[in-house]
Amino acid sequence: MKMKPPSSPQAAADAETLAAQAREIARLQALVEAMQQKDTLAQAHVELAQKHAALSQKHSELEQNWASLQAQYAKMTQSFAGIKQRLAWFEKQLFGQKSEQRPLELGMQLSLLGDMVPPLAKPEGETEHITYTRRKGKQRPDDCVNDSGLRFNDNVPVKVITLIPDELKGKDADQYEVIGVKSTFRLAQRPASFEVLRYDRQIIKHKDSEAILPSPAPFNVLDKSVADVSFIVGMLVDKFQYHLPLYRQHQRLTAAGITLSRSTLGTIVARGIDLLYPIVDAMLSSILQSQVLAMDETPIKAGKAGPGKMKQSYFWPVYGDKDEIVFTFSTSRGRQHIEDILKHCFKGTLLSDGYSAYTSYVKANEDLIHAQCFAHSRRQFIEAEASWPQQAKEAISLIGKLYEIEETIRSQKLTDDKKRQFRLTYSKPVVDRFFQWCEDTLHNLTLLPKDPLLKAIGYVRSKEMALRVFLENPDVPLDTNHLERALRPIPMGRKNWLFCWTEIGAEHVGVIQSLIVTCRLHDINVNDYLTDVLLRISQHPASQVHELTPRYWKSKFADNLLRSDLFALPATSVE
Repeated sequence: MKMKPPSSPQAAADAETLAAQAREIARLQALVEAMQQKDTLAQAHVELAQKHAALSQKHSELEQNWASLQAQYAKMTQSFAGIKQRLAWFEKQLFGQKSEQRPLELGMQLSLLGDMVPPLAKPEGETEHITYTRRKGKQRPDDCVNDSGLRFNDNVPVKVITLIPDELKGKDADQYEVIGVKSTFRLAQRPASFEVLRYDRQIIKHKDSEAILPSPAPFNVLDKSVADVSFIVGMLVDKFQYHLPLYRQHQRLTAAGITLSRSTLGTIVARGIDLLYPIVDAMLSSILQSQVLAMDETPIKAGKAGPGKMKQSYFWPVYGDKDEIVFTFSTSRGRQHIEDILKHCFKGTLLSDGYSAYTSYVKANEDLIHAQCFAHSRRQFIEAEASWPQQAKEAISLIGKLYEIEETIRSQKLTDDKKRQFRLTYSKPVVDRFFQWCEDTLHNLTLLPKDPLLKAIGYVRSKEMALRVFLENPDVPLDTNHLERALRPIPMGRKNWLFCWTEIGAEHVGVIQSLIVTCRLHDINVNDYLTDVLLRISQHPASQVHELTPRYWKSKFADNLLRSDLFALPATSVE
């Protein structure tokens, strides 16, 4: 039987209380659940914050790695470009054209120069007609061969061989007569030709006293030496003008049947050069009196630095304004050698390449003017031509215009003030345009620090004042090419005899090359000069030694040569 709920008021109140308690319990449970969810969310938020910090750190590391990779890439790209340039340079040295000449594009030049009229411009529509009469050259029967074109001068010995026709040998020879001679020439060569001079000195006795008189030995350049002056000169010329090392000359002597030790040959060469030192010193004094002096340096291995190693040394050639050159020697490439050579002696304009030692020396001497070489500046842009062909071509064309103007000056034989005015009129606008182009290029292009074009522009901008000196001084050439041509015997010889065994030997090379190259500059026969000077130096006053330098010698002694007895005395051949 089911019970009925109480219906009293107390029961209703209790039921309401229970319902309220149940609602409170539910609320508390909901609150607990909410707090639990909040704690869970807070913990999740902390975890998310930690993950975000870790991701931010990783992102920062990735950014740093990316920046590092970009820097490495830029560095590798720059290094690769440098390697390509060096490889191209080596390929050019091995397989490329050695000459720096290139055809000038007149259209390019005129566009670069604006409206300036070139010095040799001709009006349109006019044609220049040149008429002249060519003088027939003087010819002699023994001077050339019509069928072969052989040419030779009077110093070349000619052996005449007369060919008799068979008709003049037979029984009917009287039926023929010779009406002329037709000469045919053949160039022949003997093996290495040497000759021994035997001096037979007669021994005499006084009849009354029966005293035997001494029989003095003939004069010789080197005392107690078997070498005649002709042999000394021949060795010097073969070794230093034609770059034939002594061991090859020794082989040639042996093949000719003459036995001499190689050390004897070296001693003869050294003693012969020792006699020439005062002449080269006098020539150096003359060079230091020049108004414009060019100087350079070229390497040479001289002296032992250790087992299998040679010391790196240098020749410092100095070239005066009277076409004289002296190869001074130093074991270093430092500024001290420049001071030792020029200090207190040279007062004028020093022309050089861009080596910083020259610049610092001139800055320390206020009475000197420094001029620099446009050919070296041009080489900087040639090296940049592979990377920036158009820009480098513009710079090279502008410099080429300067050389074209210099050629005009030479063709018109302008000197002194006329030459200066011509340069100011035509060369100065080109120079101004060239340096303005350098400034514009720097502003218009973004160049890497090691970019060859930036290096070239930086090179010429740092030397602008020195490059402009030639505009005001007509005696200053545009470049040092005359000096570079004159010093070529040093690298040419170095390719043959490779090095100098001692530093004294390197000084000997500088002395003899100074005389040989100067003789060539003054169109002097080296054999005649060295023979005459070696024979003359023992009797010439020491105070007048400058008269034996090639420049003075040519005007004073060239017409009255001293010669070896090989040519001066009649000889008796011995079979």
